[in-house]
Amino acid sequence: MAAAAQSEIMISDIVSRSNAAQRVATAKIGAIRAITHRMKILALNALIEAARAGEAGRGFAVVSNEVKDISTEFATLSDSLESELASEIGGLTKLAEAMAESAQGNRLMDLALNAIELIDRNLYERSCDVRWWATDAAIVDAASAPDPARCAHASERLGVILRAYTVYLDLWLIDTNGTVLANGRPDRFDAAGRSVADRSWFRSAVRLATGDDFHAEDITVEPLLDDAQVSTFATPVRERGDAHGAVRGLLAIHFDWEPQASAIVKGVRLSPQEAQTTRVMLVDAHGRVIAASDNAGILSETLTISTNHQPSGHYRTGSGDLIAFHRTPGYETYRGLGWLGVIRQKV
Repeated sequence: MAAAAQSEIMISDIVSRSNAAQRVATAKIGAIRAITHRMKILALNALIEAARAGEAGRGFAVVSNEVKDISTEFATLSDSLESELASEIGGLTKLAEAMAESAQGNRLMDLALNAIELIDRNLYERSCDVRWWATDAAIVDAASAPDPARCAHASERLGVILRAYTVYLDLWLIDTNGTVLANGRPDRFDAAGRSVADRSWFRSAVRLATGDDFHAEDITVEPLLDDAQVSTFATPVRERGDAHGAVRGLLAIHFDWEPQASAIVKGVRLSPQEAQTTRVMLVDAHGRVIAASDNAGILSETLTISTNHQPSGHYRTGSGDLIAFHRTPGYETYRGLGWLGVIRQKV
């Protein structure tokens, strides 16, 4: 059994035993009060009988008064015991509940980290792909001298890559003016000859200093890819494939975001009960929901996560929902884009 599950069972046991102790204490104090009440009644009856007996009952009256005083002290003691026990048991219960809250929050926070780490490692591979493929001889030749034959060969080469790397929608070779020279799936996407000079990833990537650099774009909808959700990585194609060579064009690779991200957020390990009330999300640095286990609000919903400038944490919302989050830690040369793994569990 996992340590987190064992911890939850122990905390649950503490709460259960604390509640049981409260019930036992309440029952026993109730019994003491019943006995004290009977003692008071007996003492009162004894006093009445002593008064009737006159002088002969005076000694018995003294004993009866003493019994009455003892029963009063007993009642005071039971009240004090009940109050102190209630306070201590209540404190123990609150401590156990706080431990349970912290354990569950930390568990969801770890799951949020796991989700964002899977994305980070996936996107790190994309950053490696774009830098590697930008040095391919067919790509460099077509960017350097973009005649029809070279562009056709580059398109064939990109197609070969796509048959092996099924996580991509398309790969584009682009000239320095922003015109697509060749793409890997011309039979599916009519991208060649179209301008992408207005894309922010193009404007950023074409200015990169060396072949070791790349640009990673936040999730967008790409019109030339049938409005698919994509994660685009781009880097310049340089003369002779040299990391410091002159820029001859640009390679952009479009990661098929929706199915890959959906598999990650839906693959977070929740119990069947938790799955009914829990939403797993990836949220970008602007608060946009870019993936969600319920498929709702993707790229249209904006969340405000109270991180308090911390990389990770958990808290309760005003409605009582538990929110856990973890900011992207990045992976290797991919530093991440400030995204968050977020899990929201309804009460």
